[in-house]
Amino acid sequence: MTVRRVMGIETEYGISQPGDPTANPMLMSGRVVTAYARDLGLRAAQAGWDYEDEAPLRDARGWDISRALADPSQLTDEEDPTLANVVLSNGARLYVDHAHPEYSSPEVTSPRAALTWDRAGELVMREAVRLLNGPGMPPLNLYKNNTDGKGASYGTHENYLMPRETPFARIVTHLIPFFVSRQVVTGSGKVGIGTESTTPGFQLSQRADFFEVEVGLETTLKRPIINTRDEPHAVTDKYRRLHVIIGDANHCDVAGLLKMGTTSLVLSLIEADAIDKAVVLDQPVAALQAISHDPTLRTTVKLVDGRSITGLELQWHYYELAANWVTSRYGGDVDADTTEVLQRWESVLTRLGQDPMSCAREIDWVAKLQTMEGFRSRGLEWSDPKLRAIDIQWSDVRADKGIFHKLAAAGRFEQLVPEAEVERAVKEPPEDTRAYFRGKCLERFTANIAAASWDSVIFDVPERRTLQRVPMREPLRGTKAHVGDLFEQASSADELLQALRPDND
Repeated sequence: MTVRRVMGIETEYGISQPGDPTANPMLMSGRVVTAYARDLGLRAAQAGWDYEDEAPLRDARGWDISRALADPSQLTDEEDPTLANVVLSNGARLYVDHAHPEYSSPEVTSPRAALTWDRAGELVMREAVRLLNGPGMPPLNLYKNNTDGKGASYGTHENYLMPRETPFARIVTHLIPFFVSRQVVTGSGKVGIGTESTTPGFQLSQRADFFEVEVGLETTLKRPIINTRDEPHAVTDKYRRLHVIIGDANHCDVAGLLKMGTTSLVLSLIEADAIDKAVVLDQPVAALQAISHDPTLRTTVKLVDGRSITGLELQWHYYELAANWVTSRYGGDVDADTTEVLQRWESVLTRLGQDPMSCAREIDWVAKLQTMEGFRSRGLEWSDPKLRAIDIQWSDVRADKGIFHKLAAAGRFEQLVPEAEVERAVKEPPEDTRAYFRGKCLERFTANIAAASWDSVIFDVPERRTLQRVPMREPLRGTKAHVGDLFEQASSADELLQALRPDND
């Protein structure tokens, strides 16, 4: 396996109602989801989420946490009180994750596809804002970022399907240094140091200051570099889903591609047990924050063997391991996705070492820093509240308000996925995963879907006396090649269910 695997991105969006600091974020988030769903004719309140196979308190280290001891934020298998939870025709999930509207992309099989359907989520949220900001309605804004600059942080989570047989301890050992250093390429940049941005300055990552431990199950308290949630949404004894919570929300296509692609490559190394000697950081959490706080990329962190190393050098270490492994295993016969990731990874690392500003078209934190330095040249200091406000406005989802989107329209960034493909991904599911079946069921038979989840669709059809649950435990089944003809032939949900019977498979 190379960069290609089942993967996806979950993005929680920042939300605010200007002029009303007392507005309830959960209720506002519910409005976002419901407004979008109603506009599409989806049954936001009636069609629920199937929680039957969810197990958010199962730990990859071999135990389950008691529900009585769990923080309420960990109980993601409980019905959202706003009842704003829908599956879209592109296979994605749009719902309220506590105090934020979240778009969870459908399962895809390549970094470019992950980028495409994540960007489709931006268009979904932009349309929801447009629907809510009509005449006479209180304004509501959404932001694709990871902190409000006042002490709150919310996640952009990645998911990677892995074989269950890969020892979790090996994953932890090799991923911690990679994740600590990955921010030099994938950080989205932040004005202010510390969780409440009280120390003036600029740093690489919006999330780094909010992490406290190396390994753990939590996602909102005592955030860990490696999250141990063991909830595969697939055949349990065959797969594990690596749930990554340390990433930033990316706007730049190249950074987003590299976030997913380099991580998938390192996971392939780990699965193949191809890293013969581990690099072990002395204090990973402190190293994570020290690297983030230095946009010159010169800060060194200590290894347990006494050496010191920069975040950039750590990234070079992983790049060389990946490049050598791909060459030795595949030679020149490697897929285009892997070739692209390796070439862009090497190019970005080289130029970051020479002049970070040369990566302003590709890397989020560099682009943001370049823009901020332009404002600072006019007399603003890092401590000026105006710069923190500009940081928030950078990620505004509205095309005419968000600073990133206005600069993108002016051609300031390298675009990998054409807008037409992103717009298509708003409505159409990927064709090479089970998301195709899920999405097409929602498109063709909306009125007959009682509930759905990543690994099931539940039908409610007049011809059947009971609800019909169609399990989808294999992420690479339910593709267009597998079931596309069934959708062409079925004129009703009942006909589709008849065609799905085992004797017709």
